[in-house]
Amino acid sequence: MRQHAIPAVFMRGGTSKALMLHTRDLPPDRDDWAPLFTGAMGSPDPYGRQLDGMGGGVSSLSKVCIIGPSAREDADVDYTFCQVPVKDSTVQYKGNCGNMSSAVGPFAVDEQLVRPNDDTATVRIFNTNTQKIIHGSFPIEDGMARYDGDLAIPGVSGTGAPIRLDFVQPGGASTGALLPSGNLLDLLEVPGFGTIEVSLVDAANAAVFVRAKDVGLTGHELPEQLESRPELLALLDAIRVQASVKMGIAPDVEAAKRITIVPFVAIVSPASDSPTLSGETVKGGDIDLIARVISNGQPHRALPLTVSLCTAVAARMAGSIVAEMLSPSAPDGPLRLGMPSGILTVGADVVQERGHWVARAGSFYRTARRLFDGRVYVPGQGR
Repeated sequence: MRQHAIPAVFMRGGTSKALMLHTRDLPPDRDDWAPLFTGAMGSPDPYGRQLDGMGGGVSSLSKVCIIGPSAREDADVDYTFCQVPVKDSTVQYKGNCGNMSSAVGPFAVDEQLVRPNDDTATVRIFNTNTQKIIHGSFPIEDGMARYDGDLAIPGVSGTGAPIRLDFVQPGGASTGALLPSGNLLDLLEVPGFGTIEVSLVDAANAAVFVRAKDVGLTGHELPEQLESRPELLALLDAIRVQASVKMGIAPDVEAAKRITIVPFVAIVSPASDSPTLSGETVKGGDIDLIARVISNGQPHRALPLTVSLCTAVAARMAGSIVAEMLSPSAPDGPLRLGMPSGILTVGADVVQERGHWVARAGSFYRTARRLFDGRVYVPGQGR
C-alpha cells in the first residue's frame, strides 16, 4: 500500500496528546481532511486500540490540532481542533479541547508562526471550532518555548513550565448562548428512563450536568467502574442525545446520535473523600465539588479542561445543579474540582447583567511538551 507523508509534530497538552499540523500542509478543502486524520490516528478500529496509527485507544489520545497564521486583528494564529473517534470514521469539529489548547502557543512559537521578543510569550489563539479567543502565556528561552518547570498537574507525572490559558468571553462556544435553553434547570424526557432534571450550560464547550444520585451513582466512581456498566453508559448517552436537541446542537435525535463530541455529560456530587486513579484519596475538605465526565462515550480519566471551565461557570450561577453541589465553604476565587486524577483548580468570572448571566472569562494552568517532530504516514496516495 502506498503511503502519504505529512509534516507533523506530536505533543502533549495537559492530559491529552495530539498530532499538531500546519494548515499549509493540508488540502485546502476541509472535506479532504477526514481520511488523512483517521488514517494517521488508526481509526476506525473495532478493537479499540488504534495500534495501526498514532492514537492511544481513548478519546484523550485521539486528537488532531491544525494551526496556521490568523488574518484576525485580535489573534496571532487560527487553531482548529479535530476529535478522531476510535471505533468509527466520523471526525468531529463541533467542540474544542482545552488541554490541547495549552500546546498551541508553544507550537506556534517553536514553529516560528509567532516570534516573541521577551522571556514570556502571550499567543492570541482563535479557535475556529467555537469562534472564541484564547490567550496562552508561557515562558520563553532563546526564542523557543520553555517546557521544563515546577508545575505539576493531576494525571501527568513529573512537572513542567506553567502555561496560563485565559478563555475570553467563553459563553456560547457551541450554541451561541451561555444558557442555550434559557433556563438554569431543565427537565429531559429520556426514553426507557423517564424524566431527569439537568442544567444545560455552554461555556468553552457545551455540557449537560446531572446529579450523580439521579443516575444511581455516588459520584466517587472511577472510569473503570463506569466502563463496566454498559447500561449506565447507554443511559448517559441517551441523556446527552436529548440534551443536544434541547440545546439546539442537533435538530433531532438521529442527528444528535451522530454528533458525539458535544454536549459533554458531567456527573456532579458534593465534596467528600473520593478515590483517584493513583490509589490516593482526595479529601473532601480540599475540594469544592466532585465531577466525573463522559467524553465521546468514554469516561474521562481526568476532566476535559473546557468542561472544567464550564463546571466552574455553572457553579457561579445560583440555581444550577452545579451551584447546588458547591460546598458552603467554597471560596469566591478559583474552585477546586475533585476528579479521577486528583484536584483541578479553575477560575471563572461570572456576573449578572440586566438579569442575564454573563461569563466574562475563565482561566487555568496546564503544562505541555513537544514529544517529537517529523512526518506522519497516512495510508493511501494522499492528495
